[in-house]
Amino acid sequence: MKGKKIIANAYIWLLLIVLYAPILFIVVFSFTEAKSLGNWTGFSLDLYKNLFTGSMQNSSGLISAVKNTLLIALVASAVATLLGTIAAIGIYNLKGRKKQTMTFLNNIPIINPDIITGVSLFLLFVFLGISQGYLTVVLAHITFCTPYVVLNVMPKLQQMNPNIYEAALDLGATPSQALRKVLVPALRPGMISGFIMSFTMSLDDFAVTFFTRGTIGLDTLSTYIYTDARKGGLTPELKPLMSIIFLIILVVLLVINIRQSKNTAKQ
Repeated sequence: MKGKKIIANAYIWLLLIVLYAPILFIVVFSFTEAKSLGNWTGFSLDLYKNLFTGSMQNSSGLISAVKNTLLIALVASAVATLLGTIAAIGIYNLKGRKKQTMTFLNNIPIINPDIITGVSLFLLFVFLGISQGYLTVVLAHITFCTPYVVLNVMPKLQQMNPNIYEAALDLGATPSQALRKVLVPALRPGMISGFIMSFTMSLDDFAVTFFTRGTIGLDTLSTYIYTDARKGGLTPELKPLMSIIFLIILVVLLVINIRQSKNTAKQ
């Protein structure tokens, strides 16, 4: 038994090292001014300084890509959270085979490879004559983010007492009031989780964005890095930028987990 426990712990640590070593590698080398990754030339904050002051080559392109990425992710996540929550409520109230069919259809975009989704949406926008740019990228991100919101909200619906909504109606609340004051508070944790997952998926996406951004020069962070890499190397300031993004996500997850732990303890 002791030997199995040692092997299990060693496996877990090996898995964590494989997952997080590349990220820690980038974080460490963001504190040196060397242009090539892996070349340590001494501790320095110059890359962070260049990132925040914009004193770097093609700074406008990188800053524009970051702004586009955040704007698209925020809009797509907000709309996907709204649509996904409404869809989850609708699916939850279906019965029998209809419910199974809609759940199955919701899972297809999640399993479907990104490149197929990207090409399909590209052909659809071309067929409809929609000019590609911000609009098509946002619509595409909403499309693949919405199913993730449904998956996050559905468990909260299953945990909720199904009689609460009916009780609110019996007590004089209108359907919209019951939705806002009864359903939404009960579903809020799932909605927040769905929003965060959608935001992360949107930030991370490359294939769908690449096929739906058109030729107007719209760049998100993923497409900027792809273009930058094809030129023969990555902009050094990407290292501190990646480190900051990782730190922000880590802090958000820690705050959410701490709040959930406190809520669980109170219950």
